[in-house]
Amino acid sequence: MIKRVEKDGPLDRAFAIVRFVADQRKAVSVAEIGRSLSLPLPTAHRLIGNLEERGLLQKALGTKRYVVGNQLVTLSASVIGAAFRTARRHAVLRAVAGEIGEQCEIGVVRDNVVAYVDSVRVSEPQGLQFNPGEAAPLHCTSTGKIYMSRLPERARVKLCRALHLTKYTETTIVEFHALMKVLEDTRQRGWAKTNEEYVKGVVGCAVPILSPQRELIACLGVSVPAARVSFIELDRFIRPLQKAAALLSETILQAEDDEAGAGGS
Repeated sequence: MIKRVEKDGPLDRAFAIVRFVADQRKAVSVAEIGRSLSLPLPTAHRLIGNLEERGLLQKALGTKRYVVGNQLVTLSASVIGAAFRTARRHAVLRAVAGEIGEQCEIGVVRDNVVAYVDSVRVSEPQGLQFNPGEAAPLHCTSTGKIYMSRLPERARVKLCRALHLTKYTETTIVEFHALMKVLEDTRQRGWAKTNEEYVKGVVGCAVPILSPQRELIACLGVSVPAARVSFIELDRFIRPLQKAAALLSETILQAEDDEAGAGGS
């Protein structure tokens, strides 16, 4: 399907290329990009080369086809983090943390790790505390499991085989087939749980925050000492987390025109 570039400036063309590559589920060639965007092949080559130099696009390993670059992934995570760290959205996070009585955090995936962009603590720290700017592995966190579960099957298998599955505790899932089963269960259920898999004595769960197009933007999760809430009892947090995630999904693309009156952070 051909997508015409709405405006014809160099920046418009470059943005259209980045958007097109980001929308694909597989790596694409220069010819495919040029054809899909109705760009002359020399123009597509030049713009893609410029984007590659800046780390916004990169060649898929061992090929001449393109995927989004590391700099773009990092920038995207930073932009998402900034979007959530507004008064209105922080108020949603604070409200759900108050409702369930536990720390809640928003996490995104960046460079194959979970990066936490906002959190609210409602009691004195106990156990694991995810603070903004901190990062955690994919395979033993609820946010990481959600991210991996939503990948196409081939991409999911490839990522799981590529990850260094460190065994942080005795319950960390490091066996490939066991992890794939958990990810399939997570995909079917739509949310994830962890049972003392990253830090002993800490359990957690998370739900996805989706765009209007049902694409994963981030995850909303909770981490709690197992001595206070058991792994099974985490299920009672899912519904309030899902309600808060839906509200965050509704507001994520809205202008923050009432931030001054939203209560601060």
